[in-house]
Order: sequence, then C-alpha cells, then structure tokens
Amino acid sequence: MTAAGELRAPATKTMLQRTIVLVGLMGAGKSSIGRRLATRLHADFVDADSAIEQAAGSSIADIFAEHGEAAFREGERKVVARLLDGPPHVLATGGGAFMDPATRARVRASALSIWLRADLDVLLRRVQRRNDRPLLKEGDPREVMTRLIAERYPIYAEADLTVDTTDAPHVVVVDDIVRRIAARADANDIVLGLRAEEVAAI
Repeated sequence: MTAAGELRAPATKTMLQRTIVLVGLMGAGKSSIGRRLATRLHADFVDADSAIEQAAGSSIADIFAEHGEAAFREGERKVVARLLDGPPHVLATGGGAFMDPATRARVRASALSIWLRADLDVLLRRVQRRNDRPLLKEGDPREVMTRLIAERYPIYAEADLTVDTTDAPHVVVVDDIVRRIAARADANDIVLGLRAEEVAAI
C-alpha cells in the first residue's frame, strides 16, 4: 500500500526480522526518529496515528471531539494489532497506545519495544509547536504533560529498551538505538546481519 501511514515496499531488502515499536509521550520524537531509523535499517516506517486516521477517514482531533477518547482507543487498539500482524517494520505509536494491556502483550510477543524518554521541558518545547493535540486542550500544557509523565512513564518503562532523547539531532538518537540493538544477545533475531562492529557502516 502507498497511502499515508501504511506499508510500502522498501528500496532495498529489509534486514528487519521483528517489528520495532517506538513508544513514548507526544513530543518524544517517535515519528521523526522512526523515519530516520527505518531509513537506516532499510525498512518500512509506519505512523500508527496516520494509519488510524486513514482507517477512520477522520483526523484524530475530530475522532476525539466527535466520539470521545474511549472510541479512539478502541480503534487504536485494532489498528496497532493489525500492523503488528504485518511484515516487520518500524512503528511509531501514539502516546497512549502502550498503556493498553492488550497492546503491550501483543508488542511483547511479536516486536521489540523502545521507549523514547524525554524530560518535561524538552517535551513542552516540542508539543507547543503544534495545536492539534487533543489531550493538550484539557488544560495548561505543563500541568497536562506533568500528569501524563506521572501516569505513563512507569508503564513505558516496561519497554525492552529505553533511549533518552534530548535537543541533540535525531540522528544521534538513531545511532544510539542501533548500537543498543546490536549489543543485544538476540540482535540477529531483530535485525538480520547486524553486528556491533558493523554499526558505523550501516
């Protein structure tokens, strides 16, 4: 498929053996880092939020406004499950997706999860560049983000890897992710042929 948010044939044969799922709060850089990581690994990139919008024929903001968060989460759960059943790719999930126990179980069973962790000030600088985030319309952005950090970070910590994101270029984060995967004992079960000594050449 070639529509926004869906799988496309990679330019070269993918090395991925398992889907890599990026989790974290809004503003953590999941989509931007995910695209760069997918390019680095010669893999497809899928943005779950874009896939949800395509499936619903409506923007996420409109889904929240017209149907509520519960309906959005149900649709999100179904779309993420479908994507996880597809060919290996790099998947950027919405901030609330990993909070769902069923989704976490699916990710744990079939993918490698990576939490992109960022501190409050970094997140605030990033999210305030956009005005289409439904949860930030519930009150003061700092208070909302502080609450979400308290609620979600303990769950995000269940991810297989935790990688900190700062104001450094995203390519630095991608380098860190690739090094961390290469250092794992099961590295070749995730990315075929990936060895620590070859990381710089990818």
